[in-house]
Amino acid sequence: MIEKMMSRKVYFVLRCILAAVFLYAGAGKIMDVQGFATVISGYGLLPGQLNYVAAVVLPLAEIVIALGLLLDVKGALSSYSVLLLVFMAVLAHGINMGLDVDCGCFAPGDPEGEAYHSLREALLRDAFLLLGCGYLYLLRRVKGFRARPVQAFVTSQEF
Repeated sequence: MIEKMMSRKVYFVLRCILAAVFLYAGAGKIMDVQGFATVISGYGLLPGQLNYVAAVVLPLAEIVIALGLLLDVKGALSSYSVLLLVFMAVLAHGINMGLDVDCGCFAPGDPEGEAYHSLREALLRDAFLLLGCGYLYLLRRVKGFRARPVQAFVTSQEF
């Protein structure tokens, strides 16, 4: 049983699940940049125009990181983990401030944000995603799975 949980197949499936979350989140937000900028401004962390810049950059980063994770590109898992930690810090700030806002995790006005407005639930979900990242790091360490450098994709004749 333990051997199956530490297989290359589990490594692949977990990468796909994590990537799907970021792809879904990034695609939803990039479709409504202005709405996402409004959600970001609700946290009160950035001055005016930077909310819009963040509303463009964050979803694009999520999409690029997700694609990198799908292809197992070196640095994608680290980027995913760091971005999750940033999101968790923002959620913790919102909880600490007592904000009752859409978490901004997916698209503005998504059913989760509309129904719950629970930053605690979003923080818990992100913690589980971070555990998934930790498990991928464990598999890399124990089983020796290695991500491929970006250069492998640039110089490859397969694409």
